[in-house]
Amino acid sequence: MTNAAAAAAPSIRCAIAGGGPAGIMLGLLLARAGVTVAVLEKHVDFFRDFRGDTIHPSTLELMRELGVLDDFLKLPHERVERLSGQFGTQRVVMADFSRLPVHCKFIAMMPQWDFLNFLASRAAAYPGFRLMMQTEVTDLIERDGAIVGLRATTPKGQIEVDAGLVVGADGRGSVVREKAGLPVLDLGAPMDVLWFKLSRAPTDTPESMGRFDAGRIFIAINRGAYWQCGYVIAKDSIERVRAAGLPAFRASVAEAAPYARDRVGEIADWNDVKLLTVRVDRLRKWWRDGLICIGDAAHAMSPIGGVGINLAVQDAVATANLLAAPLRAGRLAASDLSRVQQRREFPTRVTQNVQLFLQRRLVQRALGNAAPVEAPLVVRLATRLPFLSRLTARLLGLGVRPEHIAKT
Repeated sequence: MTNAAAAAAPSIRCAIAGGGPAGIMLGLLLARAGVTVAVLEKHVDFFRDFRGDTIHPSTLELMRELGVLDDFLKLPHERVERLSGQFGTQRVVMADFSRLPVHCKFIAMMPQWDFLNFLASRAAAYPGFRLMMQTEVTDLIERDGAIVGLRATTPKGQIEVDAGLVVGADGRGSVVREKAGLPVLDLGAPMDVLWFKLSRAPTDTPESMGRFDAGRIFIAINRGAYWQCGYVIAKDSIERVRAAGLPAFRASVAEAAPYARDRVGEIADWNDVKLLTVRVDRLRKWWRDGLICIGDAAHAMSPIGGVGINLAVQDAVATANLLAAPLRAGRLAASDLSRVQQRREFPTRVTQNVQLFLQRRLVQRALGNAAPVEAPLVVRLATRLPFLSRLTARLLGLGVRPEHIAKT
């Protein structure tokens, strides 16, 4: 921090833009460590449909380390112990979580608003935590080249929040990273995803699955009473899909999910179908003096593997572990911020490179191929060599560099 910023001695040590998984987890951990923190969230609540709902084993292990796992698992959720894929007529177990060296050997499918409400309720027990809903960050406050706070709009008007550290955890459309002028490396994505729901019958398979057919990729995630469905389309092709008409879309869904053929009429109109515009990018530099970005604000992930939430949570844990002490002491230095990027950039790069490989070898081929789709060699080998599905499970379930909660 600059001398001017340090002299201000802000009452809030850390102001976090964005109340998603990265922002709320970081707020909880910093407050737990004795740091005064405010999380600014633009929405009135956490309820948003078709957000990432996959709580991976690495995040469940963190909940255990916090001592809240038993209460957390009382919330409604579905357990996914294996991930499967179907390529034409060939069915492949792509990831088997049953042998992971953690307490919870499964993915918990849970609405993200339940996850966030749970974390926020635990954070509220600490006197240094403040959650400011309906508070939309619009700009940064800068003095002598350092970021020293945020400007935001609320139902009562504009406010300024002074802070020793500003954290951008406001997602892939981050206002913080834009206003900070941090350069972004766009890695590209060949697809977008249409999300919708179909009811689930008792006779349906319980298994969540991805299906790869000629010209189409379809994902069905078991959410108990319904299927959360993802229909992958070529990048920027949504207008062509809509122009073909809703009946054609329903017919294509029925071909991809024949067990739900009698339910595709539940897609009553295009309002029932939400578009996820896929972006894969990362910041070249995650920080400036007085500011750092984490989660999707630092690295937007492909939906492949559903790892975005968990990578964001891992960022939050590393950030709290590295910055809590200097924030408490009021002696945050640029070298502290640099260490966060050094810690988390490697797992980000590895994960994105795997996603980019799968986009090229699997997604692009499936979407651009009129012939039957064959499983990639590594996927075919997984059917013969079970250790490969366990290796995939480790990469998906735990990540490249799992983080752990620091003891207080």
